Amino acid sequence: MPDLLLELRSEEIPARMQRKAAGDLRKMLTDGLVEAGLTYEAAREYWTPRRLALDVRGLTARSKDIREEIKGPSTTAPDQAVQGFLRKAGLSSIAEAHVHSDPKKGDFYVAHISKPGRAAEEIIAELVPGIIKNFPWPKSMRWGAASAKPGSLRWVRPLQSIVCTFGPETEEPVVVDFAIDGIRSGNVTYGHRFHAPGPITVRRFDDYVAKLEAAKVVLDADRRKEIILADARNVAFANGLDLVEDEGLLEEVSGLVEWPVVLMGEFEQDFLTIPAEVIRLTIRANQKCFVTSRPISPLEGEMSAKPTEGGAVPPSSQREAPPSALPGISPSRGEIGQSPLSDRFILVANIEAKDGGKEIAYGNGKVVRARLSDALYFWKTDQGDLPDLGTLQESAAKFELDLKKPLDQRMARLDHLNVTFHAKLGTQGARVERIKRLAKELAPTVAKSISPLEGEMAGRPEGVASAGATHSGLSKREEVGTPRETTPSVASGDISPSRGEITALVARAAVLAKADLQTEVVGEFPELQGAMGRKYALLQGEHPSVAAAAEEHYKPQGPSDRVPTDPVSIAVALADKLDTLTGFWAIDEKPTGSKDPFALRRAALGVVRILIENRIRLGLTSVFANAFASFAGDAAQISDLLGFFHDRLKVYLRESGARYDLIDAVITPQSDDLLQIVRRVEALGKFLDTEDGKNLLAGTKRAANILAAEEKKKTRVAEIVEPALFREDAEKKLSAAVNQAEKEAGQAIQNEDFSAAMLTLSVLREPVDSFFEGVLVNDEDQAVRANRLALLARIRAATDQVADFSKIVG
Repeated sequence: MPDLLLELRSEEIPARMQRKAAGDLRKMLTDGLVEAGLTYEAAREYWTPRRLALDVRGLTARSKDIREEIKGPSTTAPDQAVQGFLRKAGLSSIAEAHVHSDPKKGDFYVAHISKPGRAAEEIIAELVPGIIKNFPWPKSMRWGAASAKPGSLRWVRPLQSIVCTFGPETEEPVVVDFAIDGIRSGNVTYGHRFHAPGPITVRRFDDYVAKLEAAKVVLDADRRKEIILADARNVAFANGLDLVEDEGLLEEVSGLVEWPVVLMGEFEQDFLTIPAEVIRLTIRANQKCFVTSRPISPLEGEMSAKPTEGGAVPPSSQREAPPSALPGISPSRGEIGQSPLSDRFILVANIEAKDGGKEIAYGNGKVVRARLSDALYFWKTDQGDLPDLGTLQESAAKFELDLKKPLDQRMARLDHLNVTFHAKLGTQGARVERIKRLAKELAPTVAKSISPLEGEMAGRPEGVASAGATHSGLSKREEVGTPRETTPSVASGDISPSRGEITALVARAAVLAKADLQTEVVGEFPELQGAMGRKYALLQGEHPSVAAAAEEHYKPQGPSDRVPTDPVSIAVALADKLDTLTGFWAIDEKPTGSKDPFALRRAALGVVRILIENRIRLGLTSVFANAFASFAGDAAQISDLLGFFHDRLKVYLRESGARYDLIDAVITPQSDDLLQIVRRVEALGKFLDTEDGKNLLAGTKRAANILAAEEKKKTRVAEIVEPALFREDAEKKLSAAVNQAEKEAGQAIQNEDFSAAMLTLSVLREPVDSFFEGVLVNDEDQAVRANRLALLARIRAATDQVADFSKIVG
């Protein structure tokens, strides 16, 4: 069957647009071909900075002939209906229609429409110009003399040529001829802009790829990525270094070159005093280059460079810290276990230079040095005094700040400048006040949940559950509440603060959490907010937990991101997210449909994960009430926000493998303790996996169905169960079992031992089975019937203490 080759060659397409544009081209063309009656076997898109290409295999050479009948109105219908039928069928007069008869409906008009099939070349020639004219570029432009005319062609960059060939492998393909704004399709393309700028005649896809490769163009973007990654690793290794890999940068760089040539540049070692994150972002953002690191020996056990192989390792007291290490600052989580950066970087050129790329590497090095000089200036400036300290006294007094410390100065300026958080929610300074107040309220609860014993706060490494925090999972795939990483603590010595310190540290952390928004480095690289706050906090001697909170209170920032586990970080993170949620709820800026401009779903899911994965008991209703007090919120808003959290919790539990019906059975509109909900779901799931659980579910649902049917018929149900009306032993045994189960289950629930509550309910299985086997509920005696229905209501009430069994499937 014939194959189609399409190439749209232009000037350089922005790298961020290429992958989606190629996908859009494939979808628009294949959808159009199918709609026109053609079929194909496979289609794949390709792209480089200067071209979008499409390879469609097994395309039918001609669409099928179509014959259809369009039913019209009765022959006695008014003229208006007849005219509408003619327009619909494309007939010029009613004489062209046929008359069909129906025994019931009588005579009516029918149009017999015959459409002969069309050649694929004709369809393609008609389809492609329309795709080009209506292509969904995020941004497009007009160019040349034709741009002055209305309706002139728009493309992301000036379109230069179109290749469009069609034909089977056994024959010479033909050029599908069409033109758009003076650009006529053909079978001629062009290779690399500098290495092979001459015309290249192509026939079909296979020789198109081969000839482009010979002309220094690698068509497949994924292959360009493989070439860049492999060559970058090899160049780094040859220089005794490791490549610091970056998938996002690799994707971008592969869209900047058609013929990747990997080179190495360098800069002065003095710049390595800048934090590694800043160096990496500076080189990445400005020059699209990769950084490298010096490998370390796994035997050294600290962040120093690997000694010469075979040489003696000096004592730790005699080793030099790597240039990027900051005196007195423990490494951030992202730095732990990572090698220090080197003064070499990897760049990717688009040409094979005659001098081996020396000038290219030198030129990039000059630019990198200039950018790093700026970054070094920002880094040093942020550690100095602000010039306007005299104007910050009032803000410093408000937040109890020490203006001798650089980060305190930045927080004072943030408040003094009245930087707006949101037009309806006030300034950043006012928000920090709210976060501080809420965090202090949450601190005792967080401390108690993480360390139920008096004294030190468990001293556990961050990300590792405390002893005794083991729990059963909801599925074989993942345990709900299990921390997803096991990583060292950011707190010095892996020891969390004592319970007595928590509230004071939380207040301090909340005040400094947003201070780095006024630093020069974060102004240049907003993505470093939090990380720089942590570094600056440690530089000025803050408690490690306070510094950690500056970075970790933003977490988790997605479903795969870790949650904070230091108690100070937890309290500030919860306060930050809850203030955001209650604030936007108060001004009625809630998520709608797919729109969530303020990332409120992510914030709520972050609260859910922090509470569950740290096993924290927190009554959200009272917390919401305290938070809404700053915005004059009402009970309806609290209830609505709680329902929003229920939805986020359901999403989280379902992704963890929990059954949706068990979640619905446990959650009530008043449920505000998320961890308790999780424990109920866990216990219910375990119970229903047992034979007793399955049988009790069946009996309970039967009782509930009978009650629902009788209540619908308004049959009288006794208010209390009267033992004097029992006629069968099964009734007596069931009543006694219900009394016992109700009491013991209630006590177990009060003790929050949900597994014990389920075990208590399991004793109902045999009495319930015996009752339905030996007792007729709808007795002729109305008093007996009402009493038996009341007994069924007791069964429902007993099980409802744990879950609504009527919502469970099975």
